[in-house]
Amino acid sequence: MQASDLTSDYFELFALPVSFGVDGAALSERYRELQRVVHPDRFVNASDAERRLSMQLAARVNEGFRILKDPLARARYLLELKGVALDDTRLDGGFLMQQMELRERMDAVKGAVDAGQRLYELRDVICTLESQLLDELSSSFSDGSPQALQRARDASRKLQFFHRLGEEMAQLEDELAMS
Repeated sequence: MQASDLTSDYFELFALPVSFGVDGAALSERYRELQRVVHPDRFVNASDAERRLSMQLAARVNEGFRILKDPLARARYLLELKGVALDDTRLDGGFLMQQMELRERMDAVKGAVDAGQRLYELRDVICTLESQLLDELSSSFSDGSPQALQRARDASRKLQFFHRLGEEMAQLEDELAMS
């Protein structure tokens, strides 16, 4: 690897096609290969400049792997590569109502006698909705038109809401397990 790899995009760095659909096995294999090449332990006896470059490249590889393996981060990264602004935070009212209902259902789990079953059912609903958004992202990025990229932007924002909701559900699971 070279210093020029610090400026390449993550798809290029991992020798993957620029696409929302990423082959997870190929990504992991390439990650291991890159880590073997740039790991700072290999540069213990190198010059300061080479050690510094190794650390920078290792950090870049780690960051690229993290982004490309996570569908939400990958979608946002692809949108950035395609020049789509991510700062617009408007969402449709129907989606916001759905989020409020899901949060109300999550709140209702806390005091329920059958909390575990309710949480399981809610997680199933959320996984289905997330899967639909991932399918929408995949088709929107495959289309690639400006309108499709706007749909991808909207889907990535919605997916971000589900990501947060999933984190809150994990916390609730922990709370239920402790009680």
